[in-house]
Amino acid sequence: MNGTVVFALLAATVIVAVSATHHEPAHYHFSYGVHDPHTKDHKSQHEERNGHVVKGAYSLDEPDGTKRIVEYVAGPHTGFQAVVKRLGHAHHPAHYGHHGGFGGAESHVGATHWGHF
Repeated sequence: MNGTVVFALLAATVIVAVSATHHEPAHYHFSYGVHDPHTKDHKSQHEERNGHVVKGAYSLDEPDGTKRIVEYVAGPHTGFQAVVKRLGHAHHPAHYGHHGGFGGAESHVGATHWGHF
């Protein structure tokens, strides 16, 4: 019985000590960017945290030639909110070669066996 009482008191002391630990909210700022002319990979991001609020933005060049920009903010009272912008006009790739005459919407794919042989 004495062992149980001592264990309960030690457990209560540990719980109080752990819950009394106070951590300050994080503060940080980072940014990066990629501009690769060979692969056409162009993107960037920046973000900062001040206390419990995170703000940032990222952008990337889409395959259709447009640029997507996302600006966001997140906090404990507002949740996550994002504004997405698209700049430029989409360019669709040119068609090369002769079409097979199967119609534009048809697809001729062989049998697939998802994981079964």
